[in-house]
Amino acid sequence: MAKTWILIGIFIGLFALSSVSMSLAAPSQMHDTSRRLYNRIMQEVKQRDYEAALAGFRLFIELHGQSSLAANAQYWIGECQFRMRRYQDALDSFYNVLMYYPLSPKLPASTLKLAQTYTKLGDHERARVMYSRVVDQYPDSSEAVFAQKAIEATARTHDADPGQAQEAAGH
Repeated sequence: MAKTWILIGIFIGLFALSSVSMSLAAPSQMHDTSRRLYNRIMQEVKQRDYEAALAGFRLFIELHGQSSLAANAQYWIGECQFRMRRYQDALDSFYNVLMYYPLSPKLPASTLKLAQTYTKLGDHERARVMYSRVVDQYPDSSEAVFAQKAIEATARTHDADPGQAQEAAGH
């Protein structure tokens, strides 16, 4: 916990410095600043310090919400929440990628994570819808391959145990 507060302090310090220097900086310098901050926060993810990464990505969006990395940061907010089993929060974060960054390359990954999050929450119908959306909207993506396998696995489960499928349907 202390490490998280230290990192938040560092991020706030970076914010103070970057807000002053950004008004004077050229666009390429702002991109360098946002890239350095983003990469630093990704180190927290790699170290599995999801609380620190979550705080960092939230700050990143406050500071660099218009940067080309903002959609990635929003995706990683959801990913951190997912990994911490905060599934409702993760749903909101992944939906934010879809709503606020409609041209982002993170759309297939966010849609897939929505499906996986619904699966964790036990909402298999919504999960199926989201897996199908990945396959339909992003057919050439690696996420579509994974989504198709998930759809097939679900179908095999229901075919193997028809009683389970009827029970799940409320019959």
